[in-house]
Amino acid sequence: MTVKVLVPTALQKFTSDRATIECDGDSIAELLDALEVSCPGVKARLCDESGQLRRFLNLYVNDEDIRFLDGTGTPLKDGDQVSIVPAVAGG
Repeated sequence: MTVKVLVPTALQKFTSDRATIECDGDSIAELLDALEVSCPGVKARLCDESGQLRRFLNLYVNDEDIRFLDGTGTPLKDGDQVSIVPAVAGG
């Protein structure tokens, strides 16, 4: 199963400057592991020491925020698109 991952500019140094990567995974958690295999070092930027997604990142599956789905347990199917979006704050 192939899932398209949209990578923000700040993380593209781990993806050989590619803005889009195709990976496999039945869930977000599996996808994160697959990303680490193909792009070493990227998972440490996405997850904290306990393996949880960092607070300043939002992940979307087909425009749905995974926080309102099943988090990293959110299932994926062939052709899904996962967007990694850094949170923006200001004031």
